[in-house]
Order: sequence, then structure tokens, then C-alpha cells
Amino acid sequence: MDDFDALIQAREHPASLWAGAYEVVVDEVQKAPELLMSIKRAVDAHPGRYRFLLSGSANLLLMKSVSESLAGRAVYLVLDPLTLGEWHGQPAPTLLSDVLDGRWPEEGVLPETPPDPIPFLRRGFMPALFGLARPEDHLRWWEGYVATYLERDIRQVSQVESLVDFRRVMVLLALRSGQLLNQSEVARDAGLSQPTVHRYLNVLEATHLFERVPPYMSSHTARLLKSPRAFWSDAGLAVFLAGYFSADELSKARELGAFFETMIYQHLRVICGLLTPRAKLHFWRTQSGSEVDFVVEHGRRAVGIEVKMTDAPAYRHAAGLFKFLEQHPQAVGGILLHGGRHIQRLDEKIIAVPWSLLTG
Repeated sequence: MDDFDALIQAREHPASLWAGAYEVVVDEVQKAPELLMSIKRAVDAHPGRYRFLLSGSANLLLMKSVSESLAGRAVYLVLDPLTLGEWHGQPAPTLLSDVLDGRWPEEGVLPETPPDPIPFLRRGFMPALFGLARPEDHLRWWEGYVATYLERDIRQVSQVESLVDFRRVMVLLALRSGQLLNQSEVARDAGLSQPTVHRYLNVLEATHLFERVPPYMSSHTARLLKSPRAFWSDAGLAVFLAGYFSADELSKARELGAFFETMIYQHLRVICGLLTPRAKLHFWRTQSGSEVDFVVEHGRRAVGIEVKMTDAPAYRHAAGLFKFLEQHPQAVGGILLHGGRHIQRLDEKIIAVPWSLLTG
């Protein structure tokens, strides 16, 4: 639908686009939402004859202009940025699914220390970036990506009055990636109204660049904060928007730990999507300040995950996991991800593992 002639045809005579064909691929379908009703009619009128593959850079289910969801006729898949395992051609790691099933990794020492995460955080995980060798090429790619997104993509899903204001909100959110999201605070710092910031957040979610991760709730009476955590879908984009353009600047950034958590979130999101049905991703935090970075919930099972950049994990680093398991004894257990080489049990239901076992 980037082709203007095809777009006109889609709006005026949509069924003519697939005349004489039964396997049809439509890219950037969000530009022509009227196509969906014609696709629904074709599928319903001729069961089993047509197969459509629809792709685009926006979440159709979150677009106000889309009234047809193809419910019962479509499977939705989100193509996330690449994982480190995909980049190295490795199969999906089984750490999470194993622990959910009660299978714990054997204690021991990995032959190699997990790699320095800073080069990955600076580069990012979009497929095109893996073919670029120089850091300055990565920066130019992100600069072009953000400009294209602001000038073209967001106009397809929402009316944005000021691109300058929208970009300012993006920067403020980048500096808060991995942190609790306070819309009032973002609105104040951006000099915008709360409704405007709320709408901008919805646009970022609809275009798959940003996600609000909800808190983990249960039937227990512990008072939990209800604010979500903010995460960018690519840690490299958050680092670029935050203005950390060199390895030295990034290594000294106060947000470095949060950016690292964002990278772990990316991989957890992909792994959760590989489970059937997909697992739900949360965080846990009490009013008194006890917290766990992530909670993966799959059916009646839950696993707490704490992320630390230290290469020498200790009992004290798992304090949040102990509190979580104390309040949620039905949970399978907890995982402490760290930057060292050792796989070691910290408790009967808590294990410390190198973060590379999660990312592949």
C-alpha cells in the first residue's frame, strides 16, 4: 500500500486487487483499513479458498480507524526486533520454559563470561543494524528511522498536531524506560496536557515502539502500586533518543541499569510469545518498596525474574525474589539474571544464572 495506484484501487475496488489469485500478500495494510471488510467477505464467501498475509507497521487492533478485526479468521503475530540468539543463529533458549515446568539448570560455570551489553545497547536490535559495522552508521540509521517514523508512520494512525512536542515526549519516555510510568510527571516535563500525553502513549503503543507493562496482581491483600512500567521495544532506540551516542557516555549513564533491563525485557517478550498460549509479562512492587523486575505468568504458574548487571551475584541481590515468593508461595520460583559466569542456587526455589542463558 505504499504504491499510490494500488492504494487508490484498494479504496475504490478492493476485491480487484486479488482477482485471479488465491494467496495474497498485502504490505502496509494499515493505510487501507477498508480492505479488511473485503477480505472478510472473500474469506466467508469461499471458505478455504483464500489465504491472506497482511503486514504493516501499526497494530490494527489499536487503530481507531479500523472497525474490522477479522475476529475468528486471523492470527496476529508481532515481529519483534531480533534477539541475540537469532543474530547468532541459535535456537530459542529454554531457560524460562524449563523453570516454569520445574526443571532447574544444573549448577556450574559457563566457559565464557556474558558479553559486554553496552555495544548491543548502543547498536540496537533492528534487523538492518546487524549489517552495519561502524557505530556512526548505527547512529545515522536510527536518525533516519526516527525521522521517517515521525514524518510518515504516526500520521497513519493518529493526528499529531506538533511533531516537536511528540519528539519531546519520546525523549522523556526514553529516559524513563524500565521505570514506573507517571503520566502527570511526563506531561509536566513536556509542558503538555495529560490527555495529549496519554494520546501520544497510545500512538507509540499502536506502532509497536513502546509498551506499558502492568503490575502483577493476585488475590493476596498486599497493597501494590498500580502504575505500569514503561519499556521501549528496542533498547537501542531508547539509548539513541536519550542522547547517549558514545560508549563512554552510556557506561556512565545513571539510566544504564534501566537500559539493560529494557534489553532483557525485549528478550522476555519474545520468549513469552513462543509459549502456547503466550505468557503474560508483569512486574511486582509493593507499597513498602519490595520489588521484582519481571513476573512471567503462564496459566496458573508464575516465575519472578530479577536483573542485575553485577558479575558477582550474592544472596542480597535476590531480596526482592525472596519477598515475592514469601507473598506468592504458589509461584514456581525465581531467577536472578546477572553478568557473571556462575549458575548457582540461592535457595530451593531461586537460581542465579548468567543473562546470556536467556538471550541465547
